Amino acid sequence: MAAGGRLPSLWERVCAEYEAEQPQFPDVSESKHGSVSLEAGILQPLHMEQFYSAPAADTVVQQLLPISEAAAFPEPPDPKTCSPQEYLEYYIFPVLLPGMAELLHQAKKEKCFERKRTKFIACDFLTEWLYNKNPKRKDESFTEFFSIPFVNDWLKDHPRPPIPLSLLLSEEAASIVIQSFWRGYRVRCDSEIQELRQWQKQLREDKNIVKRVKEFWTKQEAKASILEGDL
Repeated sequence: MAAGGRLPSLWERVCAEYEAEQPQFPDVSESKHGSVSLEAGILQPLHMEQFYSAPAADTVVQQLLPISEAAAFPEPPDPKTCSPQEYLEYYIFPVLLPGMAELLHQAKKEKCFERKRTKFIACDFLTEWLYNKNPKRKDESFTEFFSIPFVNDWLKDHPRPPIPLSLLLSEEAASIVIQSFWRGYRVRCDSEIQELRQWQKQLREDKNIVKRVKEFWTKQEAKASILEGDL
């Protein structure tokens, strides 16, 4: 029984069973042990092809639920008349849980656990994964997130702001930009370059180069118009 006399939820039972199966670490504190066991459990590689047939779904449910409850579903329950818990345990979790596991693997690749900001959007990845893993699309080609029909329809009415360039650049591209700026700054700090720039500035101020260029092009345009009139 959970606190307050209520029955424990499915997630609480799953966590309790998983923790009960883990070996005890007497030299590690409880909080640290919890974080180690959670990472070890969630980030285990999964084989996705096993989740899309009824027998495979039964196997997953049996792994997640106590034996007595798993035995309560010898046949798939009617999705229109079964209880919400039965619907979740048989129709939702066997598909959603491997998707969440793949989401964590991809988040690790995108270094989401190392940085405060990344270009990775978890909801987009999970939407794309679930759409392409839909059994009704078994023989269809892979569809990218922005090519999914309902995503296109939604973004037409709710356009997104562009992702900042700092999040789109790879580490190599960002390092090239930074190094290029730094090299330019170091060159401009050179005494000879500073002297040249000062001389150019003084020249522009003394001879009013902008005005002279404007007068030059005015004369050229006048000549061109005269030639066109003669033709």
